[in-house]
Amino acid sequence: MDVKVFQTFLEVAKEKHFGRASENLYITQAAVSARIKQLEEYFDTQLFARHRNNIQLTSAGERLVSYAETMVSTLKQATFDLSLESNKAQQLTLGGTPNIWDAYLQNFLSQVTGTLSGYGFVAESLSREQLNRKLLDRTLDVALSFDPFKVDEFSCNQIGELSLVLVSTDIRKLANAFDDKYVYVEWGTQFSFEHAQRHANIPAPYLRTSTGRIALDFILEKGGCAYLPNALVMPLLESGQLHKVKGAEAWIRPLYMSYRKNSTSLEAIHQIEALANEVAPTSPYLVQQAGDMPPIK
Repeated sequence: MDVKVFQTFLEVAKEKHFGRASENLYITQAAVSARIKQLEEYFDTQLFARHRNNIQLTSAGERLVSYAETMVSTLKQATFDLSLESNKAQQLTLGGTPNIWDAYLQNFLSQVTGTLSGYGFVAESLSREQLNRKLLDRTLDVALSFDPFKVDEFSCNQIGELSLVLVSTDIRKLANAFDDKYVYVEWGTQFSFEHAQRHANIPAPYLRTSTGRIALDFILEKGGCAYLPNALVMPLLESGQLHKVKGAEAWIRPLYMSYRKNSTSLEAIHQIEALANEVAPTSPYLVQQAGDMPPIK
């Protein structure tokens, strides 16, 4: 089965319109229809429910989406890998959840790319489920997360710790810290359990987000408080733009690195793992610059 058939299926699923899909793929609408028909005949099932201009995935079509995405991404990865091989270069793909990028991976990536020579790098921000899937289908070499992956095929080791501190744009005590614009950041599954125990009776968060950078930008603009990595906010604490909430203890979160036990890039991965044990979380360059600015009145 030509992978272009699956690319066409995904485009129709996204656009829910054969005409727009054909324009995006630079092929005729008849070619789009023929490819979808070929796919439906191959699987002997209807993938789209067609009602005039209203095109929706059937239950079978919805189940096919993840498989089609894997096939297309795997082919792209193979094409890229082979092109690198022809140039005598090797590629490493590193991924992390959005909050891992904010808290640790951005600085760590700079360290890795500066230390390992002879490699090309791909950096991806993915959900925990996507990290797991991409490790399994070999389109990701290294995954960093706050919660370990419990899969037999993976090596999963703690490489460090992250200190989260409750910070606010004004001076607050823990007793009233959550009363105004508390931004809840998703620092992993274990964090959510512990948060519910530690702060059982607080009001509902003003905002929820999967990334610390969104929380930081929000409270700097609107005011409020959030649990953020100490390394991320240190320049802003030193400049007086943020304040640690009085009475709030630091919250230590472990950092995990996962990779396939039979990866063909184990030598490089072990170098990355050794480097990870030496690199401490550091505030991103842009945040360091922001820390040099005077507080907003």
